[in-house]
Amino acid sequence: MTAQTVLSRVRTALLTPPAFPEGQPKIKANLDTNFLKLVAILSMLIDHIGGAFYPDIGWFRWVGRLAFPIFCYCMTVGLLYTRNVKKYLLRLGLFAVVSQPVYVLAFHPHDFLAEFTNWNIFFTLFLSLLAMYGLKERKWWLFVLAFFVVSWWNFDYSGMGIELMLIFYLCRNRPLLGAGLYLLLTVPPAFHAHAGDPLNLTLGGLTLDWTFSVAFAVLFIYIPTHFDLKIPKWFFYAFYPAHLAAIAIIQFVIS
Repeated sequence: MTAQTVLSRVRTALLTPPAFPEGQPKIKANLDTNFLKLVAILSMLIDHIGGAFYPDIGWFRWVGRLAFPIFCYCMTVGLLYTRNVKKYLLRLGLFAVVSQPVYVLAFHPHDFLAEFTNWNIFFTLFLSLLAMYGLKERKWWLFVLAFFVVSWWNFDYSGMGIELMLIFYLCRNRPLLGAGLYLLLTVPPAFHAHAGDPLNLTLGGLTLDWTFSVAFAVLFIYIPTHFDLKIPKWFFYAFYPAHLAAIAIIQFVIS
């Protein structure tokens, strides 16, 4: 058996893992997505309050690192379960556009025009889902294009959203492997830090980068919960521009 044949079989196994029996979930992880989305938006709110009003207090940002990977995981679940992914993409794109002005006003109110192309996180999520849709449908050009755009222009988290969704998607039948790869991706960068940054965490002689807490999202993603909250899906979309608008108004009032 040639090396090329082996690689081909590995790729096929990852992209099309064994089908689950009838009635079984399509992904072996936490499917309590309303609870996960609630954790993510509360984490994001705390992060944005810290970024806007308490930029030198680390714990706001530490809590905030949970949001992005949880959102990426929930989008992976959506990719597997949503009947019409194109409508899903349309909603993400619509709220990305709507949120952009208030996003800039919330965090860069005195430099609006110069910062307008500092794209909000909905654009990153949109491009990450678009790339994964391309992968799922074997439209490789779409995957490459989305990855290129999100990596080379000014998007929060750059290509990390696609990297996370690749782990969640390709390891959807292999939760231990998925959790291990997630930690391998997120833990090592935490050790590249210096004590001079007030956001970093220093324990004894060890300094961790302020993004270290992203690793703890693995607990929410891979440990099943069963809160079964009933929350309208539009709430999660509307919360993003709404809370940014509130931060922008407070910024205007206090300045």
